[in-house]
Amino acid sequence: MRLVFAGTPAVALPSLRVLIDSPRHDVVAVVTRPDRPAGRGRKIKPPPVHLLADEAGIPVLSPERPRDPDFLAALTELAPDCCPVVAYGALLPREALAIPHQGWVNLHFSLLPAHRGAAPVQRTVLAGDDLTGASVFQIEPAMDSGPVFGVVTERVRPTDTSGDLLDRLAESGAHLLAAVMDGIDDGTLQAVPQPAEGISFAPKLTAQDVLIDWTLPAVAVDRLTRAATPAPGAWTMFRDRRLKIGPVRVGAQNAPDELAPGRLAALADGTVAVGTGTGPVLLGEVRPEGRGPMKAADWARGARLTGEDVLLAPAGAPAGSGGAA
Repeated sequence: MRLVFAGTPAVALPSLRVLIDSPRHDVVAVVTRPDRPAGRGRKIKPPPVHLLADEAGIPVLSPERPRDPDFLAALTELAPDCCPVVAYGALLPREALAIPHQGWVNLHFSLLPAHRGAAPVQRTVLAGDDLTGASVFQIEPAMDSGPVFGVVTERVRPTDTSGDLLDRLAESGAHLLAAVMDGIDDGTLQAVPQPAEGISFAPKLTAQDVLIDWTLPAVAVDRLTRAATPAPGAWTMFRDRRLKIGPVRVGAQNAPDELAPGRLAALADGTVAVGTGTGPVLLGEVRPEGRGPMKAADWARGARLTGEDVLLAPAGAPAGSGGAA
């Protein structure tokens, strides 16, 4: 089949590589978001999918909006049979959806109809789900609601961050997407409508969502910090400055049981504990405002913690649980 692949960030790279290597399909072009500022210097850089397409000698289309007439004309001229999509990052108009005769087919990182939306992996970790996966479905105008061609499942490990889980799903999902392309090509695969039950939504995590409420149970703080890693990063306030918090560890054996929510304690073994609503957790990696990430023990030594130090929400701002209860 003639394919036009649409994707933007690094999570789409495994799928693009598999389709480029497939002897059954010809990736005739790639659609990606326009170049944007990136990194500490905020230099204009092409997104990862653009760079891989350039390496492979594949033409790239980067419309500001997929409804732009020039883009629709270029896509029509390419005459793709199907357009596979992985994390493209823009809504597709009906005019674009109608161009390939096999439609647009999306790889989504959840078991639909659960966690429809922009942040399915983060919301999966935040919800404490034991099982997740990836789904390949036919795109239709409503968000993530189209019929499903196939799924692959994946266990959520107790220490998984969103980044860990997404990396695994990107690899397994890439092979699922390629198998779906094969099935569409030979006519052996039919999409099945999503069930009406079990629908949930996964909006993008906001800064308020990942502000830690230390009065929550330790398990909720654990889920929140893992869900927000690597981005956007769970955070709290320490001495009136923002402090990002990486994944914590539940069950601080040497911490005092009476440690109040948010109260810090530097332990004899060099670890740093924080009180929560049910018991202390151990800090792993932290990132003080204006600095790079560091081990909590190194940060605590430099900060010279006292018995009065506490982690808080900013004055006047309620901490958000992000639904992690």
